[in-house]
Formats: sequence, structure tokens, C-alpha cells
Amino acid sequence: MFGKRGGDGGNRTVPEFRGAAPTSSTAVAERPASPTPSTGAPRQGEAGRRNLDSPPMVAEPKKPAAPRERGESYYDTKSQVFSALIDTIDLSQLAKLEPDNAREEIRDIVNDIIAIKNFAMTISEQEELLEDICNDVLGYGPLEPLLARDDIADIMVNGSKNVYIEVAGKVEQTGIRFRDNQQLLNICQRIVSQVGRRVDESSPICDARLPDGSRVNVIAPPLAIDGAALTIRKFKKDKLTLDQLVRFGAISPEGAEVLKIIGRVRCNVVISGGTGSGKTTLLNCLTNYIDRDERIITCEDSAELQLQQPHVVRLETRPPNLEGEGQITMTDLVKNCLRMRPERIIVGEVRGPEVFDLLQAMNTGHDGSMGTIHSNSPRECLNRIESMIAMGGFTLPQKTVREIIVGSVDIIIQAARLRDGSRRITHVTEVLGMEGDVIITQDLVLYNIMGEDPQGKLIGKHVSTGVGRPRFWDRARYYNEEARLATALESMEKQAG
Repeated sequence: MFGKRGGDGGNRTVPEFRGAAPTSSTAVAERPASPTPSTGAPRQGEAGRRNLDSPPMVAEPKKPAAPRERGESYYDTKSQVFSALIDTIDLSQLAKLEPDNAREEIRDIVNDIIAIKNFAMTISEQEELLEDICNDVLGYGPLEPLLARDDIADIMVNGSKNVYIEVAGKVEQTGIRFRDNQQLLNICQRIVSQVGRRVDESSPICDARLPDGSRVNVIAPPLAIDGAALTIRKFKKDKLTLDQLVRFGAISPEGAEVLKIIGRVRCNVVISGGTGSGKTTLLNCLTNYIDRDERIITCEDSAELQLQQPHVVRLETRPPNLEGEGQITMTDLVKNCLRMRPERIIVGEVRGPEVFDLLQAMNTGHDGSMGTIHSNSPRECLNRIESMIAMGGFTLPQKTVREIIVGSVDIIIQAARLRDGSRRITHVTEVLGMEGDVIITQDLVLYNIMGEDPQGKLIGKHVSTGVGRPRFWDRARYYNEEARLATALESMEKQAG
């Protein structure tokens, strides 16, 4: 239970030890004031335990760093301290505190336990242990230092002993591990429960998200044989813009200008690309150029898009419950949002028959709608759209389906992740119309690979295909953007020359 601690201003409440002390032979009052110097443990009143008459100290925020490899003895010590903490603290009372206060209380009690048990550890090791245990109780455990790093694109946990990350397009193993598979599963359940989902033996597959929009997938035993597999696609804390993509080389400055105009003049856009090619990031960037007075409705399986406009309605699908009822599919969301007076509909990821409803929306006055599709080229993207319409059971003639596609989609933007790990926009392609039964397209911007440098990085260049007046020229003139579009295309043509 919680009680007052004297000498600390009378304002803080801390958990007191319940029943027996964490060790059977030593009582709280009898713990040594200063452990043997050879142990390296901090003395009471110094680094290990705060002086009770001094004001509370707040630890300086540390820059996230890659954790070093830890031995079995560290995890044994951590397990003992954690067990003693759980026996000592009242978690229901701890849950009522603010996160910063709860973290301070846990640090106090862990310091007490370390002093009582007389563990041999340096001050830096003790600080690491304190931080780890606070993360276990209040956060996402060993994942916290990885989530704090902004240079990581993906976190892949394969059971409790193997954690991999993707940095700069390359996958590498970390020294991080979980106490056991049960701790890993507990953290997976903590993540998915925050968005009203569940993962256990009866429902072992789950898609969820973190508060910052990062995408989370969990597959638990018995489907995952070696312990739960957790995959997190991290989003950067600072939202990327097209100008930043230009600095990264993902698109040329002139190509970025064309994309800004495409977003501004309400072209219907499909962003195509493989897994991890940056489709969602690019979709976020394009939405920055939507006018702030437009009503936007987003439909997603897990809400990842981070739009900056003030008038945004975010919708999310729902999986079935234990009885197999209550499921809300993407098709249900797209159909419903048509009744919500949207000016733009944005579908985070088109995977199935909902593509037909999206095309119908694009074709019925919701210009500027956008979505992403998994495919490896603009031509393959069109074929995928046809296939997904067929998946919905629509028995329409092939020519009719293609006419619907041509009447709905204006631009296909192809994103790719190259073999050196870099992400590039490789095509900006217009859908022109039909000749007979064939859909006609034309490329505005292409990415040509010229070679690679001694470090293995690919060298390439975005070039114009020489199209001086694209099909959406009249739309650009309607929005008074034709001069800007002409300048961008001319500049791109000169660069190509």
C-alpha cells in the first residue's frame, strides 16, 4: 500500500514494503548503511538512494544510444530485483500516479532493494538496471531505447533472444533481449490493448499501432513456434516533407515541384510500391499540399497517416470479436465515408475489393482522392487494381473495368527500395486513356541508375521524358498553377539535357 514518507516535504507518496522484506534475513530497518566498498555499490544518501531531506532529483535526459551486450549475470540480477519489486509495490496505486512520478517511485524502491540485497554493481550498471526496470513496468521494456532512436526504420523481434533493427536500409542484430517469451508476449499485449485489439492463443495475429502512428504486427504462439514475433515499422518523430525527400535524393527538386502541383490541383493519385519502399511516407508528404479548408476522410486498417490539416476525420477498420462478429471492413468504411460529405478520401492501403469503391468515389466528384497499392511498376499497379476488383466478385467485362480505372486514376507514383537500401521515386506516370482494350500511360519523370560508387551506393538521376504538356495541364490551369507547372517541366528538361 502507499503511505507518506517523512522528511520529503510531505507531498510525495511512495509504496511501502508489504509484509516481509525482499530478503528473508534482512529487515528494511537493518539494511547496511554502506555496503562493502569492494562491491562498488552506492551508499545510502548518495547515488544509490536519495537523501530523504533533499528535494527530489530528476535524472538528466540522455541521448538514446545503442545498448551494449549484457551477460547472463545482469539478467539474473534484473530478474531477482524485478521479482522483489513486484512483491513489494502496489501496482493498482502506482497506476494512479503520473508517469514521471511513478518512474521516480519505482527508482526509489529499486534502489532500496539493491541496497538490501547488497548486489555488486557499478553506478552505471545500477542506472541501466533502474532504467530497464522502469521501462518494464511502465513502458515497452527492452524496446524503449530502440523506439527512442530516430534513425531506426524497423524493429523486428524474433522471440525473446533475437532483436533486429533496420538502420540506413540495412538490417543488423542488436544485443537486446527479453527476460523470457512471456515478457515479450506481455509487452505485445500491452501495445495492442492500447488500440482496443487483443493477441493471445485464440487470436494470435494482430495489427496495431503505437501512439506516434508506427505500425505494429504481432504473431503469437502457437503460430510463432519460437516465441512471439513482433514487427514495428517506425515513423520519424519529425514529419518528412517533399523538400526533405529531395535532400535525401528520393526525388529531384523539379520532380518534387511537379508532385506538389499534383497534390494541389486535386489529381486522383495511386502510390505504388513494394513493402518498405516508403509509400505511406510519400502519401503523408503529398497530403501536406492539400488546402487547409478541405474536408479529408482517411480509411485505414491501423491509423498511421499523420495529416496536418485541421479538418480531418480518421476511420479505422475493426477485426471480428471472439464470436466472429462485429467486423468492420475497409469496404464498409469507404462506403460509409461517401455519406460523410468528404472532399478528399484517402485510403491508407488498398488490399482488396474496396478498390472498386475507391474508384467509384474518385469518379463521382471526390477529386484528389489518394491511396497506396503494393506493386512493382505502374503497369503492374493497373493489373493489380483489375485483380482486386475481380476479388470482390464483380462480374464486369474487362473493358468496362479498365474504363472505370481510366476514368478514375490520374497519376501513379512508383516508389522503390533499391538494393543498397535507399528509397527512390522511380516513376511519375499519367494514365491517359484507352486504345482498344489497352490502357495507355505516359511517364513524366523516370529514375535512371547510372552505376554505383566504391561504397556500393547506387548512383542515379531523375530525368524528364520530354512531355511538355501533361494530361492534367487543364486541371493545373483551372487552379492557376499552369505557369508553375511549365517552369518545373522546362527546368527538368534542361537538367536532362
